[in-house]
Amino acid sequence: MKGTAKSDLFRELPAVDELLRVPEVSRLAAGAGAAAVTDAARAVLARLRHEIASGLLDRPALQISLRGVQEAIEGQLRQALGYSIRPVINATGVILHTNLGRAPLAQAVLAHIRETAGYYSNLEFEIEAGVRGKRDVHVERLFQRLLGDAAKVPGGSAGLRPGGTAEAAVPTSAQVIPSSAEISTIVVNNNAAAVLLALNTLAEGGEVIVSRGELVEIGGSFRIPDVMAKSGAILREVGTTNRTRIADYEKAINERTRLLLRVHRSNFEITGFTEQASTTELVELARKRSLPLMEDLGSGALVDLESLGVAGEPSVLDRLRAGVDVVTYSGDKLLGGPQAGLISGRADLVARMRSNSLFRALRVAKLTYAALEATLLAYIKRDHDAIPVLKMMRLTKDEIGKRAEALAGQVRSPKMKAEVSDGESVMGGGAAPSAVLPTRLVALSCEGLSADELAARLRASDPPIIARVEEGRVLLDLRTVFAEQDREVVAGLQSIDRS
Repeated sequence: MKGTAKSDLFRELPAVDELLRVPEVSRLAAGAGAAAVTDAARAVLARLRHEIASGLLDRPALQISLRGVQEAIEGQLRQALGYSIRPVINATGVILHTNLGRAPLAQAVLAHIRETAGYYSNLEFEIEAGVRGKRDVHVERLFQRLLGDAAKVPGGSAGLRPGGTAEAAVPTSAQVIPSSAEISTIVVNNNAAAVLLALNTLAEGGEVIVSRGELVEIGGSFRIPDVMAKSGAILREVGTTNRTRIADYEKAINERTRLLLRVHRSNFEITGFTEQASTTELVELARKRSLPLMEDLGSGALVDLESLGVAGEPSVLDRLRAGVDVVTYSGDKLLGGPQAGLISGRADLVARMRSNSLFRALRVAKLTYAALEATLLAYIKRDHDAIPVLKMMRLTKDEIGKRAEALAGQVRSPKMKAEVSDGESVMGGGAAPSAVLPTRLVALSCEGLSADELAARLRASDPPIIARVEEGRVLLDLRTVFAEQDREVVAGLQSIDRS
């Protein structure tokens, strides 16, 4: 298109004031405000100018665009004033999907947030005494009930005979477990913050001994050595990537040593020719040399996951029973609550962290405390199915298969095909990297669309449906789709079929 022709098209564009006087547009201003509608009109006109300048619009195309300018302004207004964070349907089968917000919250959690966030609350106020209180107390009492068992069997599983009966509780130097009153928990904004606070409090200026095979990198390129450097502690690596013995730790201890650190490899595995010092050995060494032992569990579970088909993930209680002094873990992974970093362990060590000025910089707000309190109450009531993450883990292959067959049966079109096949769900979120849960998948194909194009159409649904693409097929795993969302998935598929 020649420059003169473009200039003619530019002259056909209306002025902003002219658009605002159009009745349909002026009515939008009554609801959204004149400033917002003016900005939307400017954005639409700017887009038309760009398309003219790029040669994308000739006169007929411009006339069509101008006839729909009111609709374009309304659409621009919705986009500008709408929420950016939107609910999506997670049909990937990845239970703790980091990109999709990890753990969905329980209904009781949402209700508790509504009732405490919409009004004033006693976040830091003791109602009976009428004085200022501490925000920790709302969850500390619950953690003490959940983790108090750490004191009941000295040495944890070491206190059981092969037959399963308890031996006489005679603690050795390696089995000095705090009483329930001596176990405390504090909350910060995520697990990286928990590790940072613990290392800064317990080892600033001193050395922390950790196996080379445990120098993990978590999502977003955050690495344990980097977090340690920010804490002011000095990293002392021992062993090799695949083999680290207890003797390696012992030889590295010197007058500058402040802490022994175990990092649970929650997002990868090392297999083959490997060796790792046991927790019992580390506890014994820590007691022998009067050093605290800390373990970064990463995910952190409050229930035994073996019964749910997930092996190799120690619980927080397991580690405290074994004699680990400080355990750090996440709130929004295997625990199934809000994003938070949790530090549980010896009350004297946790008290030092609470008095660290860094704790105030990392502390969480009332919404997190409300969500965490409601989540922990579900554990205390043993209402595990109320926690979506645990319920998803407990779903059987047959239960998912029935829903998958029902959903596939509603796709009746020569254009869209749906077949049900066996598959596997995964934990995700850097938790239990080798754990897979058997499931049934809905495999989709659509005439005229590639798998990637079909997946893109699903993402364009309202609400967006996020699926997996494998081997040229679009796969839906209903393990991570709430049952009430099945009809929305069907509606999304039918919409694509009609387009």
